[in-house]
Amino acid sequence: MKKILTILALTTLTLSAQAKVRLPHLIGDNMVLQQQTDARLWGWAQPGKTVKVSTSWSKETASAKADKQGKWLVKVKTPKASYEPLSITFDDGEPLTIKNVVAGEVWVCAGQSNMEMPVKGFWMCPVKDYNQVVIDAANHQGVRSVKIPSVMRSEPQDDAQCEWRECSPKTVGEFSATGYFFARTMHQALDIPIGLIEANKGGTRVESWLTKENLQKYTSDPTDSVEICKKWDKWDYHRSLLWGNGTFNPILNFTVKGILYYQGCSNVGDPGDQYSQRMKLLVEQWRSQFGLGEIPFYFVQIAPYEYDGNVNAISGALLREQQYKAAKIIPNSSLVCINDLVYPYEFTQIHPTQKQQVGERLAYTALNRDYGFEGLMYKSPSFKDMQVKDDAIFIHLEDNYHTDAPFEGMEGFEIAGEDKVFHPATARHFWQEGGGYWDEAIKISSPEVKHPVAVRYCFKNFQIGNVKNAGNLPLFPFRTDNW
Repeated sequence: MKKILTILALTTLTLSAQAKVRLPHLIGDNMVLQQQTDARLWGWAQPGKTVKVSTSWSKETASAKADKQGKWLVKVKTPKASYEPLSITFDDGEPLTIKNVVAGEVWVCAGQSNMEMPVKGFWMCPVKDYNQVVIDAANHQGVRSVKIPSVMRSEPQDDAQCEWRECSPKTVGEFSATGYFFARTMHQALDIPIGLIEANKGGTRVESWLTKENLQKYTSDPTDSVEICKKWDKWDYHRSLLWGNGTFNPILNFTVKGILYYQGCSNVGDPGDQYSQRMKLLVEQWRSQFGLGEIPFYFVQIAPYEYDGNVNAISGALLREQQYKAAKIIPNSSLVCINDLVYPYEFTQIHPTQKQQVGERLAYTALNRDYGFEGLMYKSPSFKDMQVKDDAIFIHLEDNYHTDAPFEGMEGFEIAGEDKVFHPATARHFWQEGGGYWDEAIKISSPEVKHPVAVRYCFKNFQIGNVKNAGNLPLFPFRTDNW
């Protein structure tokens, strides 16, 4: 009899556990909801059960019936951003309440290791001014983040073991450095909660995040998990599909403002325009999967680095060129240049220490384009056009905000003649009274090249230039040739 009662008690407990609504880990205490929108909330319950969702900020309730797999999803109207703690109750007969929720702005932090790199740095890879960042963290408790564990899965996952964390001197070291400096600047400018969803993995290729359908249609990569593992048996972080299934898919129901992306190092060496086209494909895929329209996509150009063990080779420069092209063909996107954010001794450091300015430049982009800060200069200058006259090349730049700096001592330019041999060049401001089109430009010349035909700027794996605009933002590396 005692044994029967024990079995009945266990059965009752099991049924009770099954009856209680279950939420994905991404929906929980301390989370940030995207403000003033129809935010999606979802989870699991017994098939056919009705789940009622009520919130502390509204008298309205939402409800949905769990499908045959037990899945349900509702949308709730979220309030204007504030630091007021909110709560949400999910009830399928047994209520479950999450607390200390706030409304604010939510951004995804995607990509590879330079996005994954935490404020405390990696082993042998520090983040500049770490101690000061820890001290200052107490001023940014409105910043919160959630780290999706970097895992591979053969099938798309709809949940991940994670939890939201509030910024403090104790926790800030674990935040994505690039993401945190973005959020900190946004917090300073907007004075509202900022939420980061960190879904990234060091070493991944752009193909690591593509779906099975897109890989089959647009690439030659295998899509069978066994074949994927065979192809990249040594470097698992290069594997296609599996990282997206395990690390990114769990966040796709969450309502976000936009995506920040820092990746590209593992695609150096890709042929032709392959990378720019696959970047465009990935953005289209993510926008379709989120189902939130043409959400902003702001990404970072890879920093100078000694790819292939050669600072003077151009494999890295060609990838940066592909990123620049991608920004031109991806709607509602913008590329951040960081050619100046490495130290001369970091030519073998794939994780440069200066992460603060990377995050800040992403924030300047978002603040200008999405939050009304029109006075912010967020665009890096880029090559516009050129004219050859005698023994010099004269160039104009776009997005320089009427300033090409420094006034003297510009560094990073090379020119070549018909022999296609590039030589270091002298570059200086050129101005001549008279009102002609070329009266104000940058004049580039070299005594080694009497009849120049092409110019390059920092078009090497590792070359640091010093040309900037009025926003103190660096000139994008470029070339005028196609050699």
